[in-house]
Amino acid sequence: MTVRFVANRFGLFLLIVLAALTLNFLLPRMLPGDPVQRIFDSLMGYSGTFTGDSQAIVDRYNEKYGLNLPLWQQFFNYLGDLTRFDLGHSIQHFPAKVTSIIGVALPWTVVLLLLSSLISFTLGTVMGALIPWPGTPKAITGSVPGLMVLAALPPFLLGIVLIFLFIVVWPWFPAGGGITPGLQPGFNFEAIVSMVKHAAMPATALVFASTGFWALAMRGMTVSVLGEDYIMLARAKGIRKSRIFFRYGLRTAMLPQITALAMGLGNLVGGAILVEAIFAYPGVGTLLFQAIGAGDYFMLQGLSVVVIITTGVALLLLDLIYPLIDPRIGAG
Repeated sequence: MTVRFVANRFGLFLLIVLAALTLNFLLPRMLPGDPVQRIFDSLMGYSGTFTGDSQAIVDRYNEKYGLNLPLWQQFFNYLGDLTRFDLGHSIQHFPAKVTSIIGVALPWTVVLLLLSSLISFTLGTVMGALIPWPGTPKAITGSVPGLMVLAALPPFLLGIVLIFLFIVVWPWFPAGGGITPGLQPGFNFEAIVSMVKHAAMPATALVFASTGFWALAMRGMTVSVLGEDYIMLARAKGIRKSRIFFRYGLRTAMLPQITALAMGLGNLVGGAILVEAIFAYPGVGTLLFQAIGAGDYFMLQGLSVVVIITTGVALLLLDLIYPLIDPRIGAG
Protein backbone atom coordinates (compact mmCIF):
# COMPACT_ATOMS: atom_id res chain seq x y z
CA MET A 1 0.00 0.00 0.00
CA THR A 2 1.67 3.24 -1.21
CA VAL A 3 1.45 6.81 0.07
CA ARG A 4 -0.23 7.76 -3.22
CA PHE A 5 -2.94 5.13 -2.66
CA VAL A 6 -3.65 6.44 0.87
CA ALA A 7 -3.70 10.06 -0.34
CA ASN A 8 -6.11 9.23 -3.18
CA ARG A 9 -8.47 7.41 -0.83
CA PHE A 10 -8.35 10.21 1.74
CA GLY A 11 -9.03 12.82 -0.95
CA LEU A 12 -11.98 10.78 -2.21
CA PHE A 13 -13.24 10.53 1.39
CA LEU A 14 -13.13 14.34 1.79
CA LEU A 15 -14.90 14.85 -1.55
CA ILE A 16 -17.70 12.41 -0.68
CA VAL A 17 -18.17 13.89 2.79
CA LEU A 18 -18.29 17.45 1.39
CA ALA A 19 -20.89 16.46 -1.21
CA ALA A 20 -22.98 14.67 1.41
CA LEU A 21 -22.75 17.62 3.82
CA THR A 22 -23.87 19.97 1.03
CA LEU A 23 -26.95 17.83 0.38
CA ASN A 24 -27.49 17.64 4.13
CA PHE A 25 -27.65 21.45 4.19
CA LEU A 26 -29.92 21.84 1.16
CA LEU A 27 -32.49 19.08 1.63
CA PRO A 28 -34.06 20.30 4.92
CA ARG A 29 -34.42 23.78 3.38
CA MET A 30 -36.47 22.29 0.56
CA LEU A 31 -39.24 21.50 3.04
CA PRO A 32 -42.21 23.82 2.49
CA GLY A 33 -42.91 26.60 4.96
CA ASP A 34 -40.99 28.37 7.68
CA PRO A 35 -39.82 25.97 10.45
CA VAL A 36 -40.00 28.63 13.15
CA GLN A 37 -43.51 29.63 12.05
CA ARG A 38 -44.57 25.97 11.98
CA ILE A 39 -43.38 25.33 15.54
CA PHE A 40 -44.84 28.64 16.74
CA ASP A 41 -48.24 27.74 15.25
CA SER A 42 -48.04 24.30 16.87
CA LEU A 43 -47.33 25.84 20.29
CA MET A 44 -50.17 28.30 19.89
CA GLY A 45 -52.47 25.40 19.05
CA TYR A 46 -51.66 23.82 22.43
CA SER A 47 -51.69 26.99 24.53
CA GLY A 48 -54.69 28.76 23.01
CA THR A 49 -54.95 32.41 21.94
CA PHE A 50 -52.00 34.76 21.55
CA THR A 51 -52.44 38.53 21.54
CA GLY A 52 -48.88 39.65 20.74
CA ASP A 53 -47.18 40.28 17.42
CA SER A 54 -46.51 36.70 16.30
CA GLN A 55 -44.70 37.72 13.10
CA ALA A 56 -42.23 39.84 15.07
CA ILE A 57 -41.42 36.85 17.28
CA VAL A 58 -40.97 34.58 14.27
CA ASP A 59 -38.71 37.15 12.59
CA ARG A 60 -36.66 37.50 15.78
CA TYR A 61 -36.06 33.75 15.99
CA ASN A 62 -35.25 33.52 12.27
CA GLU A 63 -32.65 36.22 12.83
CA LYS A 64 -31.28 34.41 15.87
CA TYR A 65 -30.92 31.16 13.91
CA GLY A 66 -29.50 32.95 10.87
CA LEU A 67 -32.40 31.79 8.69
CA ASN A 68 -32.96 35.31 7.43
CA LEU A 69 -29.55 35.37 5.70
CA PRO A 70 -28.99 34.51 2.01
CA LEU A 71 -28.66 30.77 1.37
CA TRP A 72 -24.99 30.95 0.39
CA GLN A 73 -24.15 32.77 3.63
CA GLN A 74 -26.08 30.20 5.66
CA PHE A 75 -24.08 27.47 3.90
CA PHE A 76 -20.68 28.95 4.78
CA ASN A 77 -21.83 29.58 8.35
CA TYR A 78 -22.90 25.93 8.46
CA LEU A 79 -19.48 24.71 7.27
CA GLY A 80 -17.71 27.03 9.70
CA ASP A 81 -19.80 25.72 12.61
CA LEU A 82 -18.97 22.13 11.62
CA THR A 83 -15.23 22.83 11.89
CA ARG A 84 -15.88 23.82 15.52
CA PHE A 85 -18.17 20.80 16.10
CA ASP A 86 -21.02 23.24 16.70
CA LEU A 87 -24.31 21.90 15.34
CA GLY A 88 -26.34 24.85 16.61
CA HIS A 89 -29.46 25.00 18.77
CA SER A 90 -32.51 22.84 18.21
CA ILE A 91 -35.53 24.81 16.98
CA GLN A 92 -37.92 22.31 18.50
CA HIS A 93 -36.16 22.04 21.88
CA PHE A 94 -34.76 25.57 22.20
CA PRO A 95 -32.49 26.56 23.94
CA ALA A 96 -30.97 23.04 24.07
CA LYS A 97 -27.97 22.48 21.78
CA VAL A 98 -28.16 19.81 19.10
CA THR A 99 -24.92 18.18 20.27
CA SER A 100 -26.23 17.71 23.82
CA ILE A 101 -29.53 16.20 22.61
CA ILE A 102 -27.75 13.83 20.21
CA GLY A 103 -25.28 12.96 22.95
CA VAL A 104 -28.14 11.65 25.11
CA ALA A 105 -29.81 9.66 22.30
CA LEU A 106 -26.70 8.33 20.53
CA PRO A 107 -25.62 5.70 23.11
CA TRP A 108 -29.05 4.06 22.95
CA THR A 109 -28.86 3.71 19.17
CA VAL A 110 -25.19 2.66 19.15
CA VAL A 111 -25.87 -0.22 21.54
CA LEU A 112 -29.05 -1.26 19.69
CA LEU A 113 -27.47 -1.16 16.22
CA LEU A 114 -24.16 -2.65 17.33
CA LEU A 115 -25.77 -5.69 18.94
CA SER A 116 -28.41 -6.26 16.25
CA SER A 117 -25.89 -5.78 13.42
CA LEU A 118 -23.34 -8.10 15.02
CA ILE A 119 -25.93 -10.83 15.62
CA SER A 120 -27.59 -10.57 12.19
CA PHE A 121 -24.27 -10.33 10.30
CA THR A 122 -22.70 -13.29 12.11
CA LEU A 123 -25.80 -15.47 12.00
CA GLY A 124 -26.62 -14.61 8.38
CA THR A 125 -23.04 -15.05 7.17
CA VAL A 126 -22.58 -18.46 8.79
CA MET A 127 -26.02 -19.69 7.70
CA GLY A 128 -25.50 -18.41 4.16
CA ALA A 129 -22.16 -20.16 3.91
CA LEU A 130 -23.60 -23.42 5.25
CA ILE A 131 -26.65 -23.55 2.93
CA PRO A 132 -24.74 -24.60 -0.25
CA TRP A 133 -21.92 -26.40 1.59
CA PRO A 134 -21.94 -30.20 1.07
CA GLY A 135 -23.14 -32.19 4.07
CA THR A 136 -25.12 -29.36 5.66
CA PRO A 137 -28.24 -30.58 7.57
CA LYS A 138 -31.55 -30.18 5.77
CA ALA A 139 -32.87 -28.01 8.61
CA ILE A 140 -30.44 -25.30 7.45
CA THR A 141 -30.66 -25.84 3.69
CA GLY A 142 -34.47 -25.73 3.92
CA SER A 143 -34.40 -22.28 5.53
CA VAL A 144 -33.97 -20.46 2.20
CA PRO A 145 -37.69 -19.63 1.65
CA GLY A 146 -38.00 -18.24 5.17
CA LEU A 147 -34.84 -16.16 4.74
CA MET A 148 -36.14 -14.76 1.45
CA VAL A 149 -39.37 -13.68 3.14
CA LEU A 150 -37.47 -12.01 5.99
CA ALA A 151 -35.13 -10.23 3.56
CA ALA A 152 -38.13 -8.78 1.69
CA LEU A 153 -39.92 -7.42 4.76
CA PRO A 154 -39.11 -3.93 6.07
CA PRO A 155 -38.02 -3.91 9.74
CA PHE A 156 -40.85 -1.61 10.86
CA LEU A 157 -43.41 -4.16 9.59
CA LEU A 158 -41.70 -6.88 11.60
CA GLY A 159 -41.78 -4.51 14.56
CA ILE A 160 -45.57 -4.15 14.25
CA VAL A 161 -45.94 -7.94 14.15
CA LEU A 162 -43.74 -8.32 17.24
CA ILE A 163 -45.74 -5.65 19.09
CA PHE A 164 -48.97 -7.51 18.34
CA LEU A 165 -47.58 -10.91 19.37
CA PHE A 166 -45.39 -10.17 22.37
CA ILE A 167 -46.86 -6.95 23.77
CA VAL A 168 -50.58 -7.17 22.97
CA VAL A 169 -51.36 -10.92 22.79
CA TRP A 170 -48.65 -12.11 25.18
CA PRO A 171 -47.45 -9.11 27.23
CA TRP A 172 -43.97 -10.46 27.87
CA PHE A 173 -42.09 -7.25 27.05
CA PRO A 174 -42.54 -3.54 27.88
CA ALA A 175 -44.74 -1.51 25.56
CA GLY A 176 -42.09 1.12 24.80
CA GLY A 177 -39.28 3.32 26.04
CA GLY A 178 -35.70 2.45 26.84
CA ILE A 179 -35.88 1.78 30.57
CA THR A 180 -38.50 1.41 33.30
CA PRO A 181 -39.76 4.85 34.46
CA GLY A 182 -38.06 5.85 37.69
CA LEU A 183 -34.83 3.98 36.91
CA GLN A 184 -31.67 5.70 35.71
CA PRO A 185 -29.46 4.11 33.02
CA GLY A 186 -26.35 2.66 34.60
CA PHE A 187 -24.21 -0.42 35.15
CA ASN A 188 -26.30 -1.95 37.89
CA PHE A 189 -28.25 -5.21 37.59
CA GLU A 190 -31.76 -3.76 37.75
CA ALA A 191 -31.07 -1.07 35.14
CA ILE A 192 -29.31 -3.48 32.77
CA VAL A 193 -32.16 -6.01 32.94
CA SER A 194 -34.69 -3.26 32.27
CA MET A 195 -32.73 -1.89 29.30
CA VAL A 196 -32.32 -5.37 27.81
CA LYS A 197 -36.07 -6.01 28.07
CA HIS A 198 -36.88 -2.69 26.40
CA ALA A 199 -34.31 -3.23 23.62
CA ALA A 200 -35.25 -6.87 22.93
CA MET A 201 -38.18 -6.22 20.58
CA PRO A 202 -36.62 -3.46 18.41
CA ALA A 203 -33.37 -5.46 18.22
CA THR A 204 -35.28 -8.61 17.20
CA ALA A 205 -37.07 -6.71 14.42
CA LEU A 206 -33.74 -5.44 13.06
CA VAL A 207 -32.10 -8.88 13.34
CA PHE A 208 -34.96 -10.65 11.56
CA ALA A 209 -34.98 -8.07 8.77
CA SER A 210 -31.19 -8.22 8.18
CA THR A 211 -30.30 -11.88 8.69
CA GLY A 212 -32.02 -12.99 5.49
CA PHE A 213 -30.14 -10.40 3.43
CA TRP A 214 -26.74 -11.44 4.79
CA ALA A 215 -27.55 -15.14 4.40
CA LEU A 216 -28.74 -14.88 0.80
CA ALA A 217 -25.76 -12.71 -0.20
CA MET A 218 -23.31 -15.11 1.46
CA ARG A 219 -25.00 -18.10 -0.15
CA GLY A 220 -24.30 -16.73 -3.63
CA MET A 221 -20.67 -15.96 -2.82
CA THR A 222 -20.10 -19.38 -1.26
CA VAL A 223 -21.49 -21.13 -4.37
CA SER A 224 -18.87 -19.33 -6.50
CA VAL A 225 -16.09 -20.26 -4.05
CA LEU A 226 -17.00 -23.98 -4.03
CA GLY A 227 -15.77 -24.43 -7.60
CA GLU A 228 -12.34 -22.87 -7.00
CA ASP A 229 -9.22 -24.97 -7.47
CA TYR A 230 -7.88 -24.40 -3.95
CA ILE A 231 -11.05 -25.90 -2.46
CA MET A 232 -10.70 -28.98 -4.68
CA LEU A 233 -7.02 -29.28 -3.73
CA ALA A 234 -7.78 -28.99 -0.03
CA ARG A 235 -10.34 -31.78 -0.31
CA ALA A 236 -7.92 -33.95 -2.27
CA LYS A 237 -5.32 -33.50 0.48
CA GLY A 238 -7.81 -34.83 3.02
CA ILE A 239 -7.97 -31.67 5.10
CA ARG A 240 -10.77 -31.65 7.66
CA LYS A 241 -14.09 -30.36 6.35
CA SER A 242 -14.41 -27.86 9.19
CA ARG A 243 -10.97 -26.42 8.38
CA ILE A 244 -11.81 -26.14 4.68
CA PHE A 245 -15.10 -24.43 5.53
CA PHE A 246 -13.74 -21.81 7.93
CA ARG A 247 -10.21 -21.22 6.56
CA TYR A 248 -10.70 -21.53 2.81
CA GLY A 249 -14.42 -21.13 2.13
CA LEU A 250 -15.88 -18.73 4.70
CA ARG A 251 -12.80 -16.53 4.93
CA THR A 252 -12.59 -15.95 1.17
CA ALA A 253 -16.30 -15.46 0.56
CA MET A 254 -16.58 -12.94 3.43
CA LEU A 255 -14.60 -10.14 1.73
CA PRO A 256 -17.55 -8.74 -0.31
CA GLN A 257 -19.74 -9.28 2.76
CA ILE A 258 -17.54 -6.98 4.83
CA THR A 259 -17.78 -4.34 2.09
CA ALA A 260 -21.56 -4.58 2.17
CA LEU A 261 -21.51 -4.20 5.96
CA ALA A 262 -19.55 -0.94 5.80
CA MET A 263 -21.66 0.47 2.97
CA GLY A 264 -24.86 -0.58 4.72
CA LEU A 265 -24.29 1.50 7.85
CA GLY A 266 -26.48 4.29 6.53
CA ASN A 267 -29.22 1.81 5.63
CA LEU A 268 -29.00 0.29 9.11
CA VAL A 269 -29.66 3.69 10.66
CA GLY A 270 -32.45 4.32 8.15
CA GLY A 271 -34.09 1.01 9.03
CA ALA A 272 -33.80 1.77 12.73
CA ILE A 273 -35.61 5.12 12.46
CA LEU A 274 -39.13 3.74 12.14
CA VAL A 275 -38.36 0.78 14.40
CA GLU A 276 -37.26 3.10 17.20
CA ALA A 277 -40.25 5.36 16.60
CA ILE A 278 -42.69 2.42 16.70
CA PHE A 279 -41.28 1.19 20.01
CA ALA A 280 -40.76 4.75 21.38
CA TYR A 281 -37.12 3.81 21.89
CA PRO A 282 -35.11 6.89 23.02
CA GLY A 283 -32.49 6.71 20.27
CA VAL A 284 -31.35 8.71 17.27
CA GLY A 285 -34.09 7.17 15.09
CA THR A 286 -36.88 8.54 17.25
CA LEU A 287 -35.10 11.88 17.45
CA LEU A 288 -34.80 12.06 13.65
CA PHE A 289 -38.44 11.06 13.20
CA GLN A 290 -39.53 13.88 15.51
CA ALA A 291 -37.20 16.40 13.84
CA ILE A 292 -38.65 15.60 10.40
CA GLY A 293 -42.18 16.17 11.69
CA ALA A 294 -41.20 19.47 13.31
CA GLY A 295 -39.02 20.70 10.43
CA ASP A 296 -36.12 21.22 12.83
CA TYR A 297 -33.35 22.15 10.36
CA PHE A 298 -30.50 22.04 12.82
CA MET A 299 -31.49 18.75 14.42
CA LEU A 300 -31.89 17.17 10.97
CA GLN A 301 -28.49 18.50 9.92
CA GLY A 302 -26.81 17.34 13.12
CA LEU A 303 -28.22 13.82 12.95
CA SER A 304 -27.34 13.53 9.26
CA VAL A 305 -23.78 14.73 9.96
CA VAL A 306 -23.36 11.87 12.45
CA VAL A 307 -24.51 9.33 9.84
CA ILE A 308 -22.39 10.88 7.05
CA ILE A 309 -19.18 11.01 9.08
CA THR A 310 -19.70 7.51 10.51
CA THR A 311 -20.35 5.96 7.09
CA GLY A 312 -17.52 7.89 5.44
CA VAL A 313 -14.96 6.90 8.08
CA ALA A 314 -16.09 3.26 7.86
CA LEU A 315 -15.61 3.25 4.08
CA LEU A 316 -12.22 4.97 4.39
CA LEU A 317 -11.00 2.41 6.94
CA LEU A 318 -12.28 -0.38 4.69
CA ASP A 319 -10.36 1.08 1.73
CA LEU A 320 -7.19 1.17 3.82
CA ILE A 321 -7.63 -2.31 5.29
CA TYR A 322 -8.44 -4.09 2.03
CA PRO A 323 -4.89 -3.85 0.59
CA LEU A 324 -3.62 -5.55 3.76
CA ILE A 325 -5.96 -8.48 3.04
CA ASP A 326 -5.34 -8.53 -0.73
CA PRO A 327 -2.14 -6.66 -1.79
CA ARG A 328 -3.31 -6.59 -5.42
CA ILE A 329 -5.85 -3.86 -4.53
CA GLY A 330 -3.22 -1.33 -3.44
CA ALA A 331 -0.82 -2.18 -6.22
CA GLY A 332 -2.96 -0.67 -9.00
